[in-house]
Amino acid sequence: MRLPISRRHIPLLATAAVCALLYTAAALRHRDFFALQVFIDLFGDNSFLGIVAVGMTFVILSGGIDLSVGSVVALSSTLSAVLIQKGGLSPLLAIPIVLAVGMLIGLLMGCLIHYTGLPPFIVTLAGMFFARGLAFIIRLESLSIRDLLHRAIAECALDLGTAQVPITAFIFIAVVVIGAYGASWTVFGRNVYALGGNEEAAMLMGVPIARTKLLVYTLSGSCSALAGVVYTLYGSSGDPRAAIGMELDAIAAVVIGGTLLTGGVGYVFGTLLGVLISGIIQTGITFENLNSWWTKVAIGVLLLFFILLQKLLARSALRERA
Repeated sequence: MRLPISRRHIPLLATAAVCALLYTAAALRHRDFFALQVFIDLFGDNSFLGIVAVGMTFVILSGGIDLSVGSVVALSSTLSAVLIQKGGLSPLLAIPIVLAVGMLIGLLMGCLIHYTGLPPFIVTLAGMFFARGLAFIIRLESLSIRDLLHRAIAECALDLGTAQVPITAFIFIAVVVIGAYGASWTVFGRNVYALGGNEEAAMLMGVPIARTKLLVYTLSGSCSALAGVVYTLYGSSGDPRAAIGMELDAIAAVVIGGTLLTGGVGYVFGTLLGVLISGIIQTGITFENLNSWWTKVAIGVLLLFFILLQKLLARSALRERA
């Protein structure tokens, strides 16, 4: 189902308005919120969630879902730490291996979804248990990374005088830009939108359904693996318990960013705003010295609001067609 252009932009505009209002309200209440470093930290501190959410955006745009992303992040971070710290591999060699593992997991799930006809929910749920279990088989506890090259990469930052932009923020922004370009300006992106809008119609138009589905889940696996690598750069460690529940956080960020759960409508930059909203809420609650679980409450309320907004827009479109 494709919404008229004006309606398609309403969720994105609503997300932008909510993001601006939340940031302004927090900044008016706490002057430190206006600090450049606080703004930059919204990107750095939420980088691994944001990278996962970009991959999730393509999955949801195609009409699917991926519940394995958090577990793949944990597996990737654990595998990175073990290869570098225990295996003695250079990060320049370990990181490509980890990314390849994430791509393979995504590709296998995509193959199962398309060629067996199993629902994405079931396949990726199995992938979630598989990746998390494999992470604990590799390592039961977190492992610190003390490699000098890894530390040098993790400490790379752009000095702006009053603030520093960490490499994790740069990676996040780069993934968003590449994802936005891929969704809007490439044949693959157009195929993803067509697939999510109506798979049968996309097939009649000659869209390569199998290749598109496989690429979508491979991309999601790759983003999750990259997020695991970024997690190790952020915390200088790998942990099989990392990113528990991140799949739900990523889905929430994508939906709050204006992407329809039914697929076919959405924007990667909207997902960026959804991630920033999550970061603003979390940072604001920290400034208020409140229980961190209030973040989940606020995200839940916003998620419900945007789902209801999507429902109202869809009903309005159906009434007009009738």
